[in-house]
Amino acid sequence: MLLQHFYDVIGIFMLYNLYLVSITYLFFQVKPNKYSFRNSSEPYTMFVDMNSFFASCEQQDNYYLRNRPVGVCVYTGKYGCVISPSIEAKKHGIKTGMRLNEAMELCPELVPVETHPDRYRSYHVKIMNVLRKYSQEVTPKSIDEAVIDFNSYKFIYKDLKPVALKIKNDIRSEVGDWLKCSIGIAPNSFLAKLASELEKPDGLTVINEQNIDTILEKLSLTDLPGISKGMETRFVRAGIKTPLDIRYASPQKLKEACKSIVGIHWHYRLNFVEADFVNETYKSMSVMRQLSKEQRSHQETLHNLLLSFCMKLEGRMVRSDVHCQHVYTHISYENGTQWKDNYKLATPLQDGIDLLHIIKHRMNAFEKKHSIPSLLNAATTAIGIVVSDFISSQCVQYSLFYDREKKDELRKTIYKIKDKYGNQKIKKASEITDEPTFKDAIGFGSVKDLHIDSD
Repeated sequence: MLLQHFYDVIGIFMLYNLYLVSITYLFFQVKPNKYSFRNSSEPYTMFVDMNSFFASCEQQDNYYLRNRPVGVCVYTGKYGCVISPSIEAKKHGIKTGMRLNEAMELCPELVPVETHPDRYRSYHVKIMNVLRKYSQEVTPKSIDEAVIDFNSYKFIYKDLKPVALKIKNDIRSEVGDWLKCSIGIAPNSFLAKLASELEKPDGLTVINEQNIDTILEKLSLTDLPGISKGMETRFVRAGIKTPLDIRYASPQKLKEACKSIVGIHWHYRLNFVEADFVNETYKSMSVMRQLSKEQRSHQETLHNLLLSFCMKLEGRMVRSDVHCQHVYTHISYENGTQWKDNYKLATPLQDGIDLLHIIKHRMNAFEKKHSIPSLLNAATTAIGIVVSDFISSQCVQYSLFYDREKKDELRKTIYKIKDKYGNQKIKKASEITDEPTFKDAIGFGSVKDLHIDSD
């Protein structure tokens, strides 16, 4: 009887301890997912923004271009677009996206230079290698920007300002003496990016608990990265007129102003909480080109461009192992008009030729319905295709009546060969043309597929 009572006591004791362990686990476990917000007022996040990156790379490699106003363009025809003005060009009022003829009116001594994407990729990789000397937690945000998380290095670096100065020096000495960067340091990546924009070129700014209000009171709402005129209007309607108003507004008021959880994220950003997470997956993939007069003067060239775009998107989807479920096509014309088409696919798609057939079919249907000539004509100034709404290739449901599985496997094999031996070593018959249809190009946005476009 006493032995049984002893076992009952032991059992109750064990259950009590199990209960305490369970409660402790529930309260103190850390879930490393995208919804885990980090709250720290210590400025241990750094944002590195290369100044006039493409133009500076050109000046680095061509001594003649140094100290001159330079405008990097995809092509240097009259209506070419300046995608990267040099620091000197910006002083003349030249901005990214300005037409070359307008830029030349502002600055007749402007030197137009065509893009060299491989050059920019090479410098990007070298710069990232410099940053990783100081922290392994480096996240490229674009071809010319990166976030460095130093929160795991607090015992190594007591102050990040000397680290930032070393990074600047290392970029000049190890990558290129003409390359400058602005660096921001703050408790989260948003404020670090904001700090990097406050002093250009070659700036270094720290935002912390002591100076954040002083900095914010000098800014307008649209000075904050990510706040457009539309977002500004929403905030103003809710009585939120300045960045300081955002900082001190309640999360609920900001949520109501934005009509979504985005408002709460704005509260987090200006109160030192890390709310901007790295998303390693694509939301969309796009290819867009401005066309030269020569390119748009031949129907065959325009159709080959369309084919090339579809094959480019195919390559990205294959390497990301996804199929798209939505296609958006747009064509711009000399008179400022556009043709736009949104299409939800009945079956997820990855094949570039299938994508081309769908786009051409919809273009032909539009032309026939409205009794107009070809949408691709001599007045075409730009073409773009965007695919989105992705689904993992493993989740695609194959038809009982059409064996697409073998076709998808063959496509994967082709890209494995391309990745190993080069993009030009194997092609589909439909890809073969006498001349390359468009120049290699690179954007500022994503660098997830940097290796894809480099061959």
